[in-house]
Order: sequence, then structure tokens, then C-alpha cells
Amino acid sequence: MRLQVNGDMLETEAKTVAELLSELGITSGMVAVEVDLNIVKKKDYAVYALKEGDVIEIVNFVGGG
Repeated sequence: MRLQVNGDMLETEAKTVAELLSELGITSGMVAVEVDLNIVKKKDYAVYALKEGDVIEIVNFVGGG
């Protein structure tokens, strides 16, 4: 399926947010995920189903000081 992830088109076999993050090599600990302008709760990553054409933003939190 084709998704738009952070502005880029991506062809993926991922069916859930958790599968997509895994495919991209991203650990879910310090990221926020938005699908079609809806924020997905971390507890829902494994069950939130993706569909063709979804627009996804993945934001990585960076600490500093």
C-alpha cells in the first residue's frame, strides 16, 4: 500500500502503526504519530489500522538542555 509519511510517498506492507514504525526502524518510545490529522495513542499503535493513501506524520522528541 502507498502512504505519505512525513511528506514522502512510501510503499509498505505495514498494516498497523506499530508495523510501520518497525519497518522504518523507529522505536515507539519517544515519538508521536498522527494519521490523517488524528493523533494515535501509543497504546493503540499495534491495533490502529492503516489504509491506502493515509497521510502520516511521525515526530521524534529530542531532549537537550
